[in-house]
Order: sequence, then structure tokens, then C-alpha cells
Amino acid sequence: MAVLIGLTFAAASAAGEDTKPETFRDCEQCPEMVVVPGGSFVMGSEEAVSERPMGPPHEVTIARPFALGKYEITNRQYQEFVDATGHEMTKGCRGNIDQEWKNDPEAHWTDLRLGQESDPEHPVACVSWLDARAFLDWLSGISGQDYRLPSEAEWEYAARAGAGDWYHWGEDPDEGCKHANMYDTSAHAVHDFIWPWIDCDDGHSTLAPVGSFQPNPFGLHDMTGNLWEWVEDCYEVLYPEDTPTDGSAYGPPPGQCENRSVRGGSWLTNPDWQRTTFRGRDPEEVRYSFFGFRVARSLPE
Repeated sequence: MAVLIGLTFAAASAAGEDTKPETFRDCEQCPEMVVVPGGSFVMGSEEAVSERPMGPPHEVTIARPFALGKYEITNRQYQEFVDATGHEMTKGCRGNIDQEWKNDPEAHWTDLRLGQESDPEHPVACVSWLDARAFLDWLSGISGQDYRLPSEAEWEYAARAGAGDWYHWGEDPDEGCKHANMYDTSAHAVHDFIWPWIDCDDGHSTLAPVGSFQPNPFGLHDMTGNLWEWVEDCYEVLYPEDTPTDGSAYGPPPGQCENRSVRGGSWLTNPDWQRTTFRGRDPEEVRYSFFGFRVARSLPE
């Protein structure tokens, strides 16, 4: 049975109190989930980012609340899955090495080789879309609930949390250090990547433990930054004409999609790519040192 924590948005609003997200866990090993209220929004943007189109914009209506992980899945949670299932993870993980995107054959989710000691509460990285799906199968089995990756529409709706198409805190990336682990002055001092950085110090030059920054208005942490997050959808450069408008995912099942979408950017990402509308994409089987995921599930009527 799910354990509920907090008030619903509607109940808190009716009581004249500050809204507090409703959260729950389905089992002892299950991640804490946040109930995201339903609503409508315009997904995408007319504006291209780094010459990559982010549209066409289209209205999406998510008719009912759904649940999304309060945090990205952590090393501790992923270790429980590996211990329980024996899920095999070969070494090898892509990253930015000496200003080139290439594979580090010794990198692994237990050691990203970033010059940083692994922390159980860091979000798990160096996991593919297929690895994420395997975790979800295990989680669904132990909980009796149907856990899944969020759809791209659910992710963008939850990341915006009622805001526009930049960041949930506004249009100034330099305000991001209170809200997200982004490519900031401290990260640039260590890594010296060639793209822009934000003009503030968030205190983390690489990964940060989940929940280190303020949540967005829906009560979700790290929707911007820390790690890119896999979502369910098959990626197309432009949203296709038959893109669902009800919040469900677009595209075929595993093995039939060239690229899956990733969202939110990471600690090393160009700040423009961390806007709520920006869409990354990579093959299902690829592992990067800055890709992770959070879980979602539908709620009963």
C-alpha cells in the first residue's frame, strides 16, 4: 500500500495554505514519488536553440494527475536493483575527454572517472535507456505497480511547473545556482569546457547529491541539471503531425527506434541546452557519464 506524505495541491489551496506536494512511496525500496496535477500547456517553442528546432509548438492536455520521482534514481537505489537481479553492466561510458566526445573503456556506473568519489546519493549515471527500462521492470515487480519512464510531454510539463519555455525560475541562467547543478564557474574552473557557463557558483564542479537544490514549484528536484534524463519517446527532429496531445509517449517499442529523447541537461551542459524545451537524443543502448533517469507512473482514477 502506498504511503502518502503531505497535502494535495487542491486541498492546500482550498485551505488557504501554502501548497505542498503530495508524495508517496509504494514500497520500502521504491523511490519517493510526487503527485503532479493535470493541466494544459503549449509544448515546444518556435525558437531554435543552437540551431536545433524545438517545435512546432503544440497544445498538450494531461487530463489527470500522474506521479513522477521526486529525485533522479540514485546509485544506492540502482545498487539495490543490481544486487537483486544480477543485471550485467559492461565497462565503457562516453563522456567529454580532453575536449572530445569519446568512450572511456574503464568507466562504469560505479566509477564515472570524473575525478570525483562516487556517492550513494549521487544520481546514477552511465546507464542506457535499456538499463533504465530493466530497472523499471524490477521496480514494477517488487511494488506491484506499473512504473515507467515519463513521456516527453509529461517531463516538459513537470519541468516547466507553470513557467515558460526557459527555466522554471525565469529567463536568466545566471540565477540557476540556487535551483540546479549546472555548468557554472566552479565546474568551468576544473573542466574548462569550450562552451559557455553560468556566472555563479553552485558549489559542485561535477555531480551533486540529489535534492541539493531547491525544488521547482511542483516539488521536483533537479529537473534542470545534474544529469540528462531519459524519457520514453522516440526522437524526431520536429514533432511529427501525429504526436500525441494527451501527454502520452510517441514512438515504437524497444529495438525499433533510432534515438530516444533525453531532457534537462546536466552539470556539464551548455546552459542554453538546459531550457525546458530543449531536446537531446541518443540510441537506446548508449551510456554517457551524464545520462540518468527518474521514474514515473500513472495514478488510478
